[in-house]
Amino acid sequence: MATTKIDRAQVADTALRLLNEVGLDGLTLRAIAKELGVQAPALYWHFKNKQALLDEMATVMYRRMAADGPPGADEPTWQDQLCAVNRALRAMLLSHRDGAKVYGGARFTGTDHAESLELYLGRMCQEGWELRDAVRAGTLAYAYTMGFVAEEQGSAPRPEERGEPFDVAARAERLAAYPLAAAAGPHLFTSYDERFEEGLTVLVAGIEATYRPHG
Repeated sequence: MATTKIDRAQVADTALRLLNEVGLDGLTLRAIAKELGVQAPALYWHFKNKQALLDEMATVMYRRMAADGPPGADEPTWQDQLCAVNRALRAMLLSHRDGAKVYGGARFTGTDHAESLELYLGRMCQEGWELRDAVRAGTLAYAYTMGFVAEEQGSAPRPEERGEPFDVAARAERLAAYPLAAAAGPHLFTSYDERFEEGLTVLVAGIEATYRPHG
């Protein structure tokens, strides 16, 4: 291979591109190095292991999501803001194969995310929320979105596969001895957009009833 000078940004960008082709399990440092035209050890100058690379990839994913400013910053209410943030998060995760797996549990390598967090928490606190409750509300919504997308991508892991129908009829036939479980198929494996929005509505109502200051 030719000697090529690379930097962290090149490695992360290449890794995200390959992610859509091979998935997280197939994303090896060797494969990334081959794509960049370098030997695998060259990557260790920038990332000590694969998890360090995943952290950088998640950071780049976030930066791209917030490229036009913190999601939800212009929304009129905290409810609208919370929904906008999580819609943006879901869209970003779905734009990458195994996006939820890469993003979940990653440790950001920069402080870019702090701007959005400060904005969100600042708004909530100004409206009378306790910091603890504002954090709980945000992390609850985040956990909902991450879990929803993880399940969604389990059925259609590639971005271009999103929307392809799960074979509900074959599932129902296989579960014929369990009529309710069989009939639940359409509610489990279709209408992801509708179900996500419905879940957000339920979640926000629960957050408001549980945490929002009254009086």
